[in-house]
Amino acid sequence: MTQPLPPAGDLGPFFAPKSVAILGASSDPDKIGGVPVAMLKRAGFAGPIYPVNPSQPVIQGLPAYAAVGDIPGTIDIAILALPAKMARAGIEACLAKGARGIVMFTAGLGEVSEEGKALQRALASLCRHNGARLLGPNSLGLFSPYEGVFLTFSASLQHTWPRKGGIGIASQSGAVGSFCYAMLHDRGLGISRFIATGNEADIDVAACIDWMAGDPATTVIVAYIEGAQDGPALRTALLKARRSGKPVIVLKVGNTEAGAAAVASHTGSLAGSATAYEAIFAEAGACQARSIGELADMTEAAATGVKPRGNRLAVITPSGGVGVMLADQAVDLGLEMSPLPEEAQKEILSLIPFANPVNPVDTTAQVVNDMSLLPRIHDIMVEQGGYDIVITFLVHMGRNAAIMDLLVPRFAEMRRRHPGTVFIVSTFTTPDSRLRLQQAGFLVFDEPSQALRVAAGMRHLWRAPAADVATAPEARLALPAGPVDEAAATAALAAQGLPFPPSGLARSAREAADMATAIGFPVALKVVSPDIQHKSDVGGVRLGLRGPAEVEAAWHEMMCTVAERQPEAAITGALVTRMVTGGVETVIGAYRDPVFGPIMMFGLGGIFIEVFKDVVFRPAPLDRAGALEMIGAVKAADMLTRGIRGRAAVDIAALADALVRVSQVAAANAGWLESIEINPFMALPEGGFAVDALVLAGADTPL
Repeated sequence: MTQPLPPAGDLGPFFAPKSVAILGASSDPDKIGGVPVAMLKRAGFAGPIYPVNPSQPVIQGLPAYAAVGDIPGTIDIAILALPAKMARAGIEACLAKGARGIVMFTAGLGEVSEEGKALQRALASLCRHNGARLLGPNSLGLFSPYEGVFLTFSASLQHTWPRKGGIGIASQSGAVGSFCYAMLHDRGLGISRFIATGNEADIDVAACIDWMAGDPATTVIVAYIEGAQDGPALRTALLKARRSGKPVIVLKVGNTEAGAAAVASHTGSLAGSATAYEAIFAEAGACQARSIGELADMTEAAATGVKPRGNRLAVITPSGGVGVMLADQAVDLGLEMSPLPEEAQKEILSLIPFANPVNPVDTTAQVVNDMSLLPRIHDIMVEQGGYDIVITFLVHMGRNAAIMDLLVPRFAEMRRRHPGTVFIVSTFTTPDSRLRLQQAGFLVFDEPSQALRVAAGMRHLWRAPAADVATAPEARLALPAGPVDEAAATAALAAQGLPFPPSGLARSAREAADMATAIGFPVALKVVSPDIQHKSDVGGVRLGLRGPAEVEAAWHEMMCTVAERQPEAAITGALVTRMVTGGVETVIGAYRDPVFGPIMMFGLGGIFIEVFKDVVFRPAPLDRAGALEMIGAVKAADMLTRGIRGRAAVDIAALADALVRVSQVAAANAGWLESIEINPFMALPEGGFAVDALVLAGADTPL
């Protein structure tokens, strides 16, 4: 009889089982089937443990059962440490005993063959139709120190028994996940949950993030992702975590063609495009790490719970060279190193006459002679400079126990005076001194640039809660059958409310001249052909035409050039368009990602898109807040919002309106629309116009 389908995000039974059965249990605590038995016993698991092995009546001091059917009562969670050929029979037996969850260590399925993929799909379906969830196959399992639940064979736990803490780890790879856990453990951090999803026949990382977002024991979420099989579910989970106020630090691999191929051979996942993943992470405020070390750094920072108010950075150093280096790097990382106010500079000079007090503050080596100076300088910078983040470079002082004995208590007191400021120390140190500094409320890193990268990343860990995913109103594009030329694209997008300058399709030189006269000069002339996407590449654009004679001459010259460069192209005619000047060329686009669906693009357009590549991506559809966030995310945002060198600021409201509308069109036509590109969209001081439009439709375009 089919049972009710369990909620996709409900992982509670796995972390709070009433009983655990281990199929393939072993008396050897170092073997895959023996490790979870040993760990459950070590953790003092409160429920019954049922080892299943037909050849051993007692396993690690516990009664063992020859078959699942011999177990008295029901099974809550079952571990499968069996060969693949025995998996189905084992799962069926556990489901007959009422199992709500299966943890499948078994490998050799979807990661090795198409037959294996088919089998794991069948096993997942079998579980879900019987009211159970499947973790794996090819999973390292899960653990939680809070409930004493250790359903894993991870060797890392033999050396790093977990502390209770607020960090939840969800990883597709068991090896990478356990390495991340061990690295965090060595930094003194505690864990709430660990789960490795393996081949993700049922439970995926998105489901884990979704559940941890609502888990009271978890305050920071760490995720390792190779590919998402359900892009919208991952997006929803990340946004839920953001609304819950829980930072997410994610390491995504498989971002190159070679990397994606490696992912396919490892887990059978769809890697998707790096751009789309970055767009999803940016929307949700997830911090994307580029290495395991960076992931650990950002997790350590997030675990402090200290939220920087802004991006104003102060640097205190006895080395002028390190201060200059950090100041150079801070600019590229988006941190502001404004100078200390003059009165505050004078106060620092009264303490250390030979200091450079601007910011970075070069204290010279004088601070070594008086340990009260550094905390007093910190007070001055925070109270009078208003800095949000302070990095202090201490060179080798962290290895000097006598200095640390004097400095740490003063630092701890200073830290209590400024609870809303992020304090980071960069120094070579001993494990004891590192721990004392951490307990005093400081982040500690050896290398100053590492400290700076963490400071920059912390600005993104606690963004304001996001609204729900925007909805798209009906915005169906009406396009002709076959390839879409610019005239058809312009007409279809204009019908959806996108602003275009006056234009018309001419089919002869004389008609183009008459049309230009009616529209008003100056005009642009652009060849129209469904076979030509980039008109300027084949000489198919003429700009700034100021009279009928110029238009006719330009027509003949342009058509000859296009015929020479692309003789096979079918020419419909030419688009005559009023020239738009005096604004900033931007690009507004959307494309269909195979994992996440429509993704928006915005940035500097025209020739700048190729030169500067100053573009950002976000998932569609956008609401007004999302559109404004995109505009503010490009490097040239100040040029748009404030103007530069005599140029007026552009009409941000009109630009945001255009972004929102294109995103709605992309979302409403996501089933068949491959891409939209408006390049340029001319952003003006008042309003704006889409000057050039390209629409690429899929084979399943509705007529």
